[in-house]
Amino acid sequence: MKPLWWEQVKAVARLEIKKTFFARRGVWIYLVALAPVLLFGAGAAIHAHQRSRNAGIARQNERRLSYQDLLAVKTGMTKEEIVSALGQPPIDQHWTEMQPDRPVSHEHLQYSDGQNQLYINLNDGKVESVDVQSEFNASESTVVYASIFQFFFLRLAVFFGCLGIFMNLFRGEVLDRSLHFYFLSPIRREVLMAGKFMAGLLATCTIFVTSEVLQIIAFLAQFPPNARDVYLYQHHGLEHAAIYLGVTILGCIGYGAFFLVAGMFFRNPILPAAGILIWEGLNPFLPAVLKQISVIYYLKSLCPVDIPAAPGTSPFFALLIWNADPISAPVAIIGLLMVSVFALYISSIQVRRMEINYTSD
Repeated sequence: MKPLWWEQVKAVARLEIKKTFFARRGVWIYLVALAPVLLFGAGAAIHAHQRSRNAGIARQNERRLSYQDLLAVKTGMTKEEIVSALGQPPIDQHWTEMQPDRPVSHEHLQYSDGQNQLYINLNDGKVESVDVQSEFNASESTVVYASIFQFFFLRLAVFFGCLGIFMNLFRGEVLDRSLHFYFLSPIRREVLMAGKFMAGLLATCTIFVTSEVLQIIAFLAQFPPNARDVYLYQHHGLEHAAIYLGVTILGCIGYGAFFLVAGMFFRNPILPAAGILIWEGLNPFLPAVLKQISVIYYLKSLCPVDIPAAPGTSPFFALLIWNADPISAPVAIIGLLMVSVFALYISSIQVRRMEINYTSD
């Protein structure tokens, strides 16, 4: 790229960045980016309330209990054996059920070590069921975060956010009847397109990377400090966080390139949005060659956690969850960038052919 072209790209980006960030028609993009943050924030508030409740129950114990103490209770034990091992229960609920032949006594006991809860159900004075619920489950929490990231953040928030920003880079100028000012300027149209794409990329990366950082902070806030350290340093939490940020940036690049070229060909954003959304959703069912003309194909391969299909999941949804044809990270990154460059090349051809006709828009 010639030095003059690069200076022009930066000049266009500076002009566009303010319009892109503060466009009134793009306010909903901030709400979409904020939605998963609020979701994790609500989860953190619920877990904080649960921790406070567990701590309150633990303070009512006759003696300090450990997690191993909670695991010592087995089915078949009597209440006297439980009290001997753990002390009087902080929560003791009992009732009598009238059976046809005789009354049956039921009792529900609850203990806590401050982080984990023990639920005991007794029938006629003997333990019928025991349930120890841990406040922190690294594997389960990792899968929950990966599910929200892949199915809500990537496929919906980033997808529609890029739709709203990149499709309006040229379409918005047509609606505002201002595109001719750019076309009358002494600047190559490909350079104009590159500057607009850079502005859109800076905007989407700033919005969604910030959203992802806030999601990670809110996600980690639901755990006590010791559990947070376990997740970050023993369960690859820091590594996963870095990968999620990188995938978010690549998603903005890929979807941005796709929607930029779509904005060149379509005046109505509904048609290309529906078409690309269907194409991305059908990716698992496409032949290997067609899969590569997609963004989600590469992004799924880069995600650090595979989402297991729950028992009883239909084969259709199981295929959507399972990445049947994963590729290595370097191949995925290079492939996504190549697809994005190809889309930008198509845009550079189309922008040279564009003719302004405000009366038809």
